[in-house]
Amino acid sequence: MDETVAFYRDVLGLEVVERKVSPRGSHLAFLKVPHSEELIELCSFPPSGPVKVQEDLVHLAFQVESLDETIAALTRQGIRITDGPTSTSSGNKFIFINAPDGYEVELIERPPGVKIV
Repeated sequence: MDETVAFYRDVLGLEVVERKVSPRGSHLAFLKVPHSEELIELCSFPPSGPVKVQEDLVHLAFQVESLDETIAALTRQGIRITDGPTSTSSGNKFIFINAPDGYEVELIERPPGVKIV
């Protein structure tokens, strides 16, 4: 969990708001997305048996101002890009990187004026 929290804090710039251990022994970390009201909750639960996850469906996506600047910053930190950069017909550009826990993180630059919600 420490390595994963450090990744989101140091590589992606999220702010750690709170960390705690639940009565069941689950480790929880709450991180704030910069310039947003959004929180990400990272959870590490005690082992309870095998879990099957559809890999392609489990990832986080963060919008960035400049994908080129983001790629340069990731490269300086030694973070490997696992997919992309890819451009879509609508003008979006994105890459994927892996978090230390194995989940994919998508970093996407949208054209000016495009809103997702």
